[in-house]
Amino acid sequence: MPESLSSKEVHQIKEELLSAVKALKGQVINHESLSVGINWERSQPAGDKMKVVSGNKEEQIKKFYLQMKDCKKCPLAKTRKNLVFGQGNPEAKIVFVGEAPGADEDEQGVPFVGRAGQLLTDIIVKGMKLSRQDVYICNILKCRPPGNRNPLPEEICECEPFLKKQLQIIAPRVICALGKFAAQTLLKTETPISALRGRFHDYEGIKLMPTYHPAYLLRNPSAKKPVWEDVQEIMKEIGLD
Repeated sequence: MPESLSSKEVHQIKEELLSAVKALKGQVINHESLSVGINWERSQPAGDKMKVVSGNKEEQIKKFYLQMKDCKKCPLAKTRKNLVFGQGNPEAKIVFVGEAPGADEDEQGVPFVGRAGQLLTDIIVKGMKLSRQDVYICNILKCRPPGNRNPLPEEICECEPFLKKQLQIIAPRVICALGKFAAQTLLKTETPISALRGRFHDYEGIKLMPTYHPAYLLRNPSAKKPVWEDVQEIMKEIGLD
């Protein structure tokens, strides 16, 4: 028969058990803090469809604009005259996405209204036989970078979620990415626009056609032909051929 434990040994065992219980309780209470930085959700596989926002699209777009119109998430809020949210039909089959507002857009609060905007309008109206009210037009950035400089990575990081929400609400058949920054941002690639254009890519279940920016066409008129070829592919996709 085993010898009886002394009172001192019993007390020591009780202390050890109590300490173990306290430690376990602390781990349970602090579970969330212990798991900071760990994403327990299943990562979204490439090619999954975009989460579409339900409800009346026009009301959803208006509501979203009111939520973000006073955005001050990056320093561009201090230099802009107007936030350039987007314009067009929330039920559009095609969304044109550009780089960032220019001086004319900043002045009016409307995307693509300068010389490059007029060229885009010609493509839509004269080429596609649609109106600007039939499509939706917006940019990666909602505020003009000073001096029309290129968007900075941190500005894109802050502003891209707004664009994504717009696309979730509109859920177009096709996205036309106008220029390097729009195409590379949406497709998460550094591949040159010259190599990306001319074929459809997948953007969360939506077909995306990269093409040259209208501002590039103003400087390089010879690029109008490949842009028109890209637009014709978009027209076929949405049943306008």
